Amino acid sequence: MFGIVRPCAHRLGERFTNEWMAHLCGLCLALRGDHGQLARIVTNYDGLLISVLTEAQLGPAEGGRRTAGPCALRGMRTASVAQGEGARLAAAASLVLAAAKVRDHVADRDGLLARRPVAAAARKVAASWGRAGAHSGAAVGFDTGVLVAAVDRQLGIETLAGPGTPILTVTEPTETATAAAFAHTAHLAGRPGNAAPLAEAGRLFGRLAHLLDAVEDQAADARTGAWNPLTATGTSREEARRLADDAVHGIRLALRDAEFSDGRLAHLLLVHELPRSVDRAFGTTSCGHAAPEAAFGPPTGPYAPGNPGTQGNPYGNPYGNPQGRPPGDPYGGPPKGPDKRGFWLGCAAALGLCCTCKACCADEFEGPWSRKRREGCRSVCSDMDCGDCKDCCDVCECCGNCCSCCDSDCGCDC
Repeated sequence: MFGIVRPCAHRLGERFTNEWMAHLCGLCLALRGDHGQLARIVTNYDGLLISVLTEAQLGPAEGGRRTAGPCALRGMRTASVAQGEGARLAAAASLVLAAAKVRDHVADRDGLLARRPVAAAARKVAASWGRAGAHSGAAVGFDTGVLVAAVDRQLGIETLAGPGTPILTVTEPTETATAAAFAHTAHLAGRPGNAAPLAEAGRLFGRLAHLLDAVEDQAADARTGAWNPLTATGTSREEARRLADDAVHGIRLALRDAEFSDGRLAHLLLVHELPRSVDRAFGTTSCGHAAPEAAFGPPTGPYAPGNPGTQGNPYGNPYGNPQGRPPGDPYGGPPKGPDKRGFWLGCAAALGLCCTCKACCADEFEGPWSRKRREGCRSVCSDMDCGDCKDCCDVCECCGNCCSCCDSDCGCDC
């Protein structure tokens, strides 16, 4: 599983955790039902937002849920899962974007993909996913060509980007793709008036996802010499944080202009959880299930905002000293961390997670491709503070689209 919206079960509460899981499982089963077992590995936390937004506009509908059989990822339990056009649109977008990602890895000759036979097999998988995604998209009236064109444009932009290139130039293709997917949920729900505000919310969500991915990967990319948009364009973490916070605020404002039948889960994920995603990426989160290194407050040292060692060097001497090494490191090597797995090794690791149920039943597990520490789907917060909404009421009951949550401030501008 990957994605930036990874809510804590304690904050969501039992009701909304079950709803969130229903959309996650619905996306996974839509991929399996339409495209086979292998397609399930592209299931992601952000893709389910498309299903959530569709249902939020439609409201509870007959046939919107079904009972799925026992699954290893749920500890061999049955569950009520989402189904319908929203889940199929989410599956189509996930497949097309995953196919583009595989092609990008092949072009970069990452890991095992540097070998011709493996690269040829990966290209066939990507082509199959691209065709399948286009077919599923057409079935719900969505032209996936918008996504394909945006992703293809991304490679050219990255090739030309350099010091001084605006970071928003690099994020534009991702913004365009997510805007199209978010806007189409309005057409599926029969609410054409929502298309414009949801397109704006999707555009800003794409920007945020791209920025947070760059922030989280910057240290690892510096070690491996991989291309990173922040390093390549000379964008500081301080500027990235400003843009991320602006995107979060813009999404909140855009959602106010959309009409929902029941928008509480969408509000929770896109208004309450996105700021926590930003905090997690920049190391300022306070949830007990955050990565250990994120619990020590804002970034300091090598990647602190305004560190003079990063200025004037587009390829990054991120350590702020003439030696280009971390302070106190006598050998000059950057801090060690787990190397990313290649595509096929990651697939094998993902299969192992599926067979052992770790993705759902463990508190934490290692991401199959990134090897980052991830939270289990059913994780429950420790005794540490889970944020402002820890003691909230059953969220958003006060006015349907915002909340006053007892006497605490949940960050909403009611």
